[in-house]
Amino acid sequence: MNPDTQNPSPPGREAIPEEGGAAAPPAASRAIRLRVPRWLDPVFRTATAAAACLVLLLIAAMGAVLYSKGHLATTTFGLRFLWSQAWDPVKGDFGALPAIFGTVVSSAIALFIATPIALGVAIFLTEMAPPWLSKPVGLAIEMLAAVPSIIYGMWGLFVFAPFLAARVEPALQFIAGGLPLFEGAPMGIGMLPASLILAVMILPFISSVMRDVFALVPAVAKESAYGLGATTWEVVRSVVIPHTRSGVLGAIFLGLGRALGETMAVTFVIGNAHRISPSLLAPGCTIASTLANEFSEAISDLHVASLIQLGFILFLITTFILACAKLLLWRIEAQVKGR
Repeated sequence: MNPDTQNPSPPGREAIPEEGGAAAPPAASRAIRLRVPRWLDPVFRTATAAAACLVLLLIAAMGAVLYSKGHLATTTFGLRFLWSQAWDPVKGDFGALPAIFGTVVSSAIALFIATPIALGVAIFLTEMAPPWLSKPVGLAIEMLAAVPSIIYGMWGLFVFAPFLAARVEPALQFIAGGLPLFEGAPMGIGMLPASLILAVMILPFISSVMRDVFALVPAVAKESAYGLGATTWEVVRSVVIPHTRSGVLGAIFLGLGRALGETMAVTFVIGNAHRISPSLLAPGCTIASTLANEFSEAISDLHVASLIQLGFILFLITTFILACAKLLLWRIEAQVKGR
């Protein structure tokens, strides 16, 4: 009889080596290990650093090109270009103040309207809504973010503006009385319609980021609060918001950056008038809408340079706001780590 078959090992169990015998090498030691050449690591480090520096170079190049191409307006008008309200292509007199005013005011109103709504939507989807409802609603919000801005503009011009002119603006004038914010004819075209359209456009961006940030809160932290008898509002106020404060601020500033540079939707409904008015019902303009309306029709070098200088001002405004947002986030993170 073959000695190898006298004591077979039970199925599913490896044979135990005899005393003094060498054990079978583990699977990890039998695995084929890929040996990476040492020179690849510095190459990879250099490539990633170059990619990061390329982004900074692109930003600096964009700013330099805008400044150089609009330098004629700077030398012609000087700092007066920033606070002048004139915009006369025939006489060659240009000023940026109405466009700057419209850009800042419309974005601020849109952010003021969209932020609390987006916060409520994000809290509902992450803390209250059942899964069968939160998933389709979240998908609908993401679809709103994917709609092109020109579609929002056409909808605002042909649907939203007539509704505002017929129902909303007369009601505001009746309720607010003689306040200068709502003076003028209710046309459905002006600063208020543009701000509302911007609020609708930035709402999906803010709510989507907030929802994703709220979903990252550790479940054990919320369950501990619920276990102590806290209500949903108390959990959101004391656990969710403090844990995601930096992410919430990041979402808000992301929406603000989107509102500042929006072009086509605002161009359809803001009225495109180069003037400053205290009334939200009066027509106005933004930097982006001015560029969209006049860049293809600009003939003189000074007109083109003034438009490019407007673009450079928008570049500076956006960079300044995003830099302030980043500094604020760093400060909050430092305060949290210091506790």
